[in-house]
Amino acid sequence: MEKKKSSATSSSGASDSLVNLAIQEYGPVIHEFDPYFNWRATQYLYENGYKKFFTWFDHKVWYPLGRPVGTTIYPGMQFTAVFLKNYVFGESMTLNDICCYIPAWFGVMATILVGCIAYETSLSVNSGGTLIGVAVDALKGKYTKSNDMTSKSVTKRFFGFESPAVECAVFAMGFMGVVPAHLMRSVGGGYDNESVAVTAMSLTFYLWLRSLRNGEKYNYLFGILAGLAYFYMAAAWGGYIFVLNMIGAHAAFLVLMGRFSTNVYLSYTLFYAVGTVLAIQIPVVGWSPLKSLEQLPACAVFVGYQLLYYCEGMRKKNKWGRKEAWKFRIQVFGAAAVLGTMFIMAVTPKGYFGPISSRVRGLFVPHTKTGNPLVDSVAEHQAASQQAYWQYLHMLCFMAPVGFFLILFRFGDSSCFLFVYAVAAYFFSHKMVRLILLAAPISSSLGGIAVGRIVSWSTSVLLGEGDQPVEKKETKSEIKSKSEGKKKRKASSSSDESMAGFKAIRDGFNQASNSYEGKIVKSIAAVVMCVSLYMQATTFSTYAWRISASLSNPSIILKGQTRDGNIIKVDDYREAYWWLRDNTPEDARIMAWWDYGYQITGIANRTTIADGNTWNHEHIALLGKALTGSVEEGYQIARHLADYVLIWGGGGGDDLAKSPHLARIANSVYRDHCPGDVTCRAFGFVDRQGTPSPMMERSFLFNLHSHKLRPGVEADPTKFQEVYRTKYGKVRIFKIIGVSRQSKNWVEENRKCDAGGWFCPGNYPPGLKEILEKKKDFAQLEDFNRGTKDDDYQKEYFENLNNPELAKKRARMNEKHEEEMKAAQKPAETKEKKTLSDEEKIEIYSTWEDTADTTLMWQIVTTNAVDDLKRWLDQDPGAAWLRSADGRGPMWWAFESKNQDIVSTLMMAGVPHTDKDKNGLSPVDLLKE
Repeated sequence: MEKKKSSATSSSGASDSLVNLAIQEYGPVIHEFDPYFNWRATQYLYENGYKKFFTWFDHKVWYPLGRPVGTTIYPGMQFTAVFLKNYVFGESMTLNDICCYIPAWFGVMATILVGCIAYETSLSVNSGGTLIGVAVDALKGKYTKSNDMTSKSVTKRFFGFESPAVECAVFAMGFMGVVPAHLMRSVGGGYDNESVAVTAMSLTFYLWLRSLRNGEKYNYLFGILAGLAYFYMAAAWGGYIFVLNMIGAHAAFLVLMGRFSTNVYLSYTLFYAVGTVLAIQIPVVGWSPLKSLEQLPACAVFVGYQLLYYCEGMRKKNKWGRKEAWKFRIQVFGAAAVLGTMFIMAVTPKGYFGPISSRVRGLFVPHTKTGNPLVDSVAEHQAASQQAYWQYLHMLCFMAPVGFFLILFRFGDSSCFLFVYAVAAYFFSHKMVRLILLAAPISSSLGGIAVGRIVSWSTSVLLGEGDQPVEKKETKSEIKSKSEGKKKRKASSSSDESMAGFKAIRDGFNQASNSYEGKIVKSIAAVVMCVSLYMQATTFSTYAWRISASLSNPSIILKGQTRDGNIIKVDDYREAYWWLRDNTPEDARIMAWWDYGYQITGIANRTTIADGNTWNHEHIALLGKALTGSVEEGYQIARHLADYVLIWGGGGGDDLAKSPHLARIANSVYRDHCPGDVTCRAFGFVDRQGTPSPMMERSFLFNLHSHKLRPGVEADPTKFQEVYRTKYGKVRIFKIIGVSRQSKNWVEENRKCDAGGWFCPGNYPPGLKEILEKKKDFAQLEDFNRGTKDDDYQKEYFENLNNPELAKKRARMNEKHEEEMKAAQKPAETKEKKTLSDEEKIEIYSTWEDTADTTLMWQIVTTNAVDDLKRWLDQDPGAAWLRSADGRGPMWWAFESKNQDIVSTLMMAGVPHTDKDKNGLSPVDLLKE
């Protein structure tokens, strides 16, 4: 990918924006890992057309299995790039440049659409009610009329646009344009699905809201456009599930709030029908909208809407009262529930319903882990902290809640969507830091509404517009409703009655504020608020520019500083890939951790073992076993799968730093990898100086990573040959000696194609049979279609994650115990058992303090882990005499927990059971309690 900057690009004003800082600094370079897969897929689509694209089985990835790319990819972004190349830019711009600029272009469009959302939800026809009033109406079984949900006065200030809606839109766009939560997926070069998906999501939400606008006869037709936008969203990113359920949740919320109407029914029905029919045409989506548990809630809302509309039709036709209507509804929904239950019981045993994915499941469990070590190893899947919110949202952390509060008193069919969206976005982003991305549009909208209404009010006060508000021109439907209201004054809206006290307070406040003194106070307040907002905006803008610079650094190119202070660009990663491209055979297979798979195939065009698609847990576990197993074990796997091994070094987040995750993933499938230690705590560093544990020191990865860098570490020259090291040592490439040509030829000759002739998955060579026989397929917690479960593994996995220090202690004890067992088998060697003098026992026993060891001891004793205790005492007899700050020790805890085996073990170690703790209680006294 050459750095060719077209004239069309250089003349664009967007080159000076925040999102194009990366391109200005590094040129049109693809960033990160996943974007390289997207780039390669785009290139294939451009060169081969859509028919071959959808039947593309790629044998350069996931060797030897391969991957059917066309049916496992969300292709919306790729089709967009190719469309722009073929029909917009042509030869004036390279495909690479288009891919680099797409995030910036779509980021601008998303910014505009967020402004449209803020405008739509702030219009007087959509924000005239209150949450309390609407809720009271719903509880009383009364329907709040559309004209009651419309503000009675409005100011036209900007070219006929309403105020404060236009101010809300402008400030929402201002926030969205610079908020880091949006910038992180809209910087130039970040050619990732989210960069297009945020725009598609915002467009879908806006069109959905537009279909709900009050006072227009055919606005429900926007539901069709919302369905089309949702189709594009589904084609662009797997997050379409969030969009679908978000609109479904809003539709259900409207029913709960008593806002169900013909317009709402038609809007949602058209949206869901059009969107679903189109979405299932996308190969990677297929029938999942009607089968996946993650998407069925929206389907349930759709079915419920049909039943409810039928019930409403019958109610109007027969002129039923509330009691008769509810009786009929119960009958209809009861019959539907019975039929639905019968259907579920019939299809569930056949595996019709798809399970909830581990990533989605992780959003609903009380802990921060999913039970899948592969998913848990990804930093973006960790829970968000307060620091993360401030980093990515900054001043919106306190402005968005203000906007959230305001919409509760400016409530309507459209504006209540922001209420639902805000709650969902905060919940999900709190569970997974990556999903703060979803909070950018809603935070910007709410922040824009808060600032827009404040600025609009301040402007009205300073210009004197608030004294004589312009009455909103009534529509025909409102005039008709008003005339009917005159005939039935006694049947006024219950929301007005429920809010009578608040309105009285409001009227009194308005009267006071319109006095001479009140106007002066309001003017001063307006000036103070505007000045304060200006100062906050200046700080926010400065912060946004600074954070944009850091977000614009592509991970594939680094900046460094030499000893003499010069700033340099470290391009080691691309240099390594270019070396592979230019110096290895075209059929060369590269073993590397899955993170780098996309970059290797995208730049070097060489075959990789795994990549960021992570579709096959067991295959990644095999790769992890090769890298974190012993040198001999790893070599025996590698020689059947690869020709070269690529290692990231140089410190920081290199392969050695990631390796504990690799070991954990390997052990989830190959349980002999870390026996009795599901989280592989025995593999890792034992101190902050980077001293490896014995298991790490023996590993395949450590020996290649530290080859001739650490004293005494050198790769076996009969197995490996270092053929390339980058300029700054960030990447090392080793050639595998003694590659099995037989296995390589066998894989090429044994691919089985289906009847279509294009789906041709590969198989593992016979040379790996002995290793593969040891694997145990990983059972996802959420996959109820599997016949097997792995409850013991999951239980111990979570116990170890919740108590990492205890898990690490156990792992060290197990490892030391194994070493002692091996030593005991050697007759020439004798080893005396450790003993303590009476003085040492007294010294430990008389020290009362809370330490990590006392905490671990309490956990071992209270869980009755007798074997762990015995191993610990074998290595350190003094542990039996530990006492915490309250004077209690293992003997107290053993009696309290009634663990007789623990008591016996401690008595054999000589620990007394009659001594007193701080409160004068002995272990035996605790037994009596």
